[in-house]
Amino acid sequence: MDTLQSAGHAAYVVGGCLRDTLLGREPADWDLATDAPPDRVVALFPHAVYENRFGTVVVRKVGVQYEITAFRRDATYSDFRHPDAVEFGESIEEDLARRDFTVNAMAWGSPAGAEPGFVDPHGGRDDLGRRLLRAVGDPDRRFGEDALRMVRAVRLAAKLEFSIEAETFAAIGRNADLARHLSGERVCSELLKLLSARKPSIGLKLMADSGLLAVIAPNLARQRGLSQNKIPGEDLWDHTLRTVDAAPNREVVRLAALLHDVGKPDTLDTGPFHGHESVGAEMARDYLAALHAPRALQERVAHLVRHHMFAYEPGWGDAAVRRFIRNVGPGCIEDLLALRAADNVGSGLPPDAGRLAELAARIEAELAANVVLGRSQLAIDGADLMRELGLPQGRLLGEILDGLTERVVAEPALNDRAILLDLARQAILEREIEQNPVS
Repeated sequence: MDTLQSAGHAAYVVGGCLRDTLLGREPADWDLATDAPPDRVVALFPHAVYENRFGTVVVRKVGVQYEITAFRRDATYSDFRHPDAVEFGESIEEDLARRDFTVNAMAWGSPAGAEPGFVDPHGGRDDLGRRLLRAVGDPDRRFGEDALRMVRAVRLAAKLEFSIEAETFAAIGRNADLARHLSGERVCSELLKLLSARKPSIGLKLMADSGLLAVIAPNLARQRGLSQNKIPGEDLWDHTLRTVDAAPNREVVRLAALLHDVGKPDTLDTGPFHGHESVGAEMARDYLAALHAPRALQERVAHLVRHHMFAYEPGWGDAAVRRFIRNVGPGCIEDLLALRAADNVGSGLPPDAGRLAELAARIEAELAANVVLGRSQLAIDGADLMRELGLPQGRLLGEILDGLTERVVAEPALNDRAILLDLARQAILEREIEQNPVS
């Protein structure tokens, strides 16, 4: 701000960073507004970057990012997301008038040579005190300009634990269908931010009640009104909300909690809900792919959804525990147990219902013993079998390795080179007898 003002320009802190500072929260980055055009800002700050058409120059200092944007004024938005053209304004008041919510339409600073102070033409500080999200000006116009503002409203309500002013919320309902114009990437980004809130159900409920959910996640909207034998008086959507709130604040677990029962409406007549975890895994993958979520996130969430209906019994032997670890994958165990505990809470049960604590302890003991869970941990490999037994590369080699792995998972003491070679010879002999029985 000193650099801009010393050069004869206005400088103001604006937007979410000012809002968060007033709330006692640590801003993730800093947004400033100025009357200096972008090329002038670039000239004032070494290593500044200007690579967009919206008048924003990025300056990074000691690990902190500052975005400095020239004053702008309202413009037309024919694609319901971006202004057709950037029109630079002349005053901070003009710039604040085009912003989304009053709590984001405050500024602190001054023109060059003046004492800094607050600029709050839309009552943002009062709304902040009331913990209220209210659109700047006409909410229908604000959402018609940029449909992402509706999704941002429910996300901010969840993150800040604010309510949405009645007319602003009504306008979201009237304009919800405009969310169809949003890119999957932007929806995914807002959804992940919403799910990182202390209590995501705040935003998810608003999303459902406003009609946004039916537009951006129609398969989740189908859960509303679908009854199941969980908590009396609550439907499947209520169960999902409880599960998400109970899940630890880890991206993959919160997403899996949101989508863990997405397959139930399609399997209502099969038992009911028989196989919903397999159907739901594919639906979860497809949904996240449509949002252009990272491929690894798609697969991890689908994997958790597919396996979340496991049923542990105290009578499981150690080999059964090892097979469970192998099927789920050691790297996914913690997330799957966390998902199941959240699912228990969502069903009105204690978190460790189904003896989850006992299963977790047994899994920990097996992993601490460095037991064999896959081919790569065998005392021999495919090259050994080809060299010692003359096996060709191909399907038979893979099947024998899989069979040896299964034997060692059941009996870890068998993981010895000589023993495994003998077992492989025995398996080959048994196959030859099966294929050429003595008449």
